[in-house]
Amino acid sequence: MSLARIVIDTNVLVSGLRSRQGMSYRLLSFLGARLYRPVVTVPLVVEYEKSLCDPRTEVPFSAVDIGKYLNFVCSVSDCRKVHFLWRPFLRDPQDDMVLEAAVSGQCEYIVTFNLRDFKNIEKFGIVPITPGDFLKEKGKEK
Repeated sequence: MSLARIVIDTNVLVSGLRSRQGMSYRLLSFLGARLYRPVVTVPLVVEYEKSLCDPRTEVPFSAVDIGKYLNFVCSVSDCRKVHFLWRPFLRDPQDDMVLEAAVSGQCEYIVTFNLRDFKNIEKFGIVPITPGDFLKEKGKEK
């Protein structure tokens, strides 16, 4: 059985690193554990870093620790180049960047809390899903 290919939206990454409670943290705890194959692009990793290093995000890690964590994320991810720009497709350009990563990586899912921001992406064969629903589907919700 092949691993589900997913893009983790920035809001899920931030949530999972802010607290050890909840499904975001649980999803991140499976990074590299062969439950799913994350897909990233350079613009997406830059967005991750920008958001995680923003003091308003209140992530309890230093910029150095965030850099090390993102290096780990990249090491277990399929790092893709974006060859086709689908913009504008969604309302928010940051969401378009997430969609581009998912299309480029032939992903099945975008794992996000903002499901309504990813309306109509099913035409790309991609399903927006919350971390909890994704883990439930994989039998790892507890």
